[in-house]
Amino acid sequence: MNAEIRPIRTPAEQALVAALETLPAGGDRLAELRRTAARSFTENGLPHRRVEEWKYTDLRTILREAVPLAGPAAVARAEAGLKLLGEARARRIVVANGAVVPELSDLADLEPGLSIVSLAGAIAQGDERLSRLGGLVPARYDAALALNTALAKDGVLIEVAPGATIERPVQVASVFVGEAPAASYARNLVIVGAGARFTYVESFEGPEGVAYQTNSATEFLVGDEAHFDVVRAQDESATAVHLSTLLFDVGREALLHAFGFATGASVARTSLYATLSGNDSKVAFNGAALLKGRQHGDSTLFVDHAVPGCESRELFKHVLDDSSRGVFQGKIVVRQAAQKTDGRMMSRALVLGDDAEMDNKPELEIFADDVQCGHGATCGAIDEELLFYLRARGIPLKEAQSLLVQAFVGEAIETVEHDGLRDALVARAEGWLKARA
Repeated sequence: MNAEIRPIRTPAEQALVAALETLPAGGDRLAELRRTAARSFTENGLPHRRVEEWKYTDLRTILREAVPLAGPAAVARAEAGLKLLGEARARRIVVANGAVVPELSDLADLEPGLSIVSLAGAIAQGDERLSRLGGLVPARYDAALALNTALAKDGVLIEVAPGATIERPVQVASVFVGEAPAASYARNLVIVGAGARFTYVESFEGPEGVAYQTNSATEFLVGDEAHFDVVRAQDESATAVHLSTLLFDVGREALLHAFGFATGASVARTSLYATLSGNDSKVAFNGAALLKGRQHGDSTLFVDHAVPGCESRELFKHVLDDSSRGVFQGKIVVRQAAQKTDGRMMSRALVLGDDAEMDNKPELEIFADDVQCGHGATCGAIDEELLFYLRARGIPLKEAQSLLVQAFVGEAIETVEHDGLRDALVARAEGWLKARA
């Protein structure tokens, strides 16, 4: 006799499973994709500290209760909640509570070779490009991605035609609108054609004092010889929970630069999965997080070198004040066929608060023999000699500390190629430092 073992579900898991059970039936591919993701979550639930990839961010404990799904957002309130990346002059697409707001989105006069439609609109029209949605799947179960796949109803579908150069960045601005806790889910698909050049921006924000939850996922399909830049700015409410999943497939001789900047959310987790599937591609995944209070920021990435001759670089900077906690988990995998791989990964943390904590876990998993790979991690306080040097020249303590912190994160921010976006991120870092002073 075989005893059936049923997992004990938390109240949050029970509420999420109940929501998944209400998914409409349907026979098309997207409906089956949702059902498969729902079954996966029902079987596995939320991850806990015994799950290696989530050992530092116990989502089962963090999400004690599931908040209801966010409803439609009022246009005026959505517009009032937006903070602009003014220096970037980007084309802005507004996603409020997980749904595109056409009234606030700049969809007119698109450049030749650029296509932007809402995901809901693409679904309604039976857009054939949706056949590529959900094609990038991590090797192991990811609860945040499963929930997003099952529950997201809208988002943005962007395609850049082969050979096109889009000078103006496109910003997908996600904003939460409401006074009560709620959860929003948005799914984006970005297709960059062979030889195209494009800059994509994601930003996240919401009202202070509201314990809302954001779950976002974006798939990036980068064509051969494309030059693609991704910039993310996460400035959620200090009481919010932010979950993001980024999935990349990078083609032959492509050049990809991705940068993430985080100052918000009570708990934030960004999971990045990248497969280098085309020979001789070059990628850089960089980031900076400025945390204070009891904020928890987790950056986890998995870079899969599947073919020969590729290069990857990762540089992450954390500044930790008060009792905040930073997490960096990075793994570079080099497959047996991926000879001539060059991979480097570094995590550096600057600890300002006596009770702050940084957890680093860089990993290499190499199955090829002709490679150059390395990883490292450092964690420490401000250099007292440098601080003394500045103070000896009449610079007050707080200002001297700010200069050193700015120089520390500046190394990562300088990797952003677009001048306007780089200036906007520098301004946000300076704003964080001024608020600390």
